[in-house]
Amino acid sequence: MKLNEFIQQNGKVVSTLKNEYVFTQGEQQKDVYIVTSGLLKAFYISEKGREIIKSFLLPGDIIGGTPSIFNKEETSFHLQCIKNSTLLKIPIETLQQAIKKSHDISLGIIEHLLTRCIKKERREYELLFLSAQERYIEMMKNTPQVINQVTQNDIAHYLGITPVALSRIKKRINSH
Repeated sequence: MKLNEFIQQNGKVVSTLKNEYVFTQGEQQKDVYIVTSGLLKAFYISEKGREIIKSFLLPGDIIGGTPSIFNKEETSFHLQCIKNSTLLKIPIETLQQAIKKSHDISLGIIEHLLTRCIKKERREYELLFLSAQERYIEMMKNTPQVINQVTQNDIAHYLGITPVALSRIKKRINSH
């Protein structure tokens, strides 16, 4: 059995509304979520109350608070719906048992983890080496479906800049 089939058969459907939280920073997580429809954002809130978006999640994406799930730590980020969304929720214990029993499911997890590592490495590179304008251009190129569905504040929080700085960048890009 393939990973997606296993999740479809064993996952619990969770329907969420716009602005609803799937989980919040500080909770203990024991589940993994697979987005089947909608759009979500994973974000941190700093001690000063500043929101920093780590990622946007689209259908097909898998998320869970990895340190929370595996090390029993508190989840370090919030997961909130930007649009009404549907997810499949599967307990990590159920998934771990399936991994031990099925080579195909193990390969599916490895593929997912490699994809996740590649995304994180690209995001790290962008934050360390690209200007805010270059990050915005990359976002427009790589995830236009996200840009068209989220607020300017969310885009700015993802890029690590203020909404005013984003407006200036957009004005510069549009004037060329």
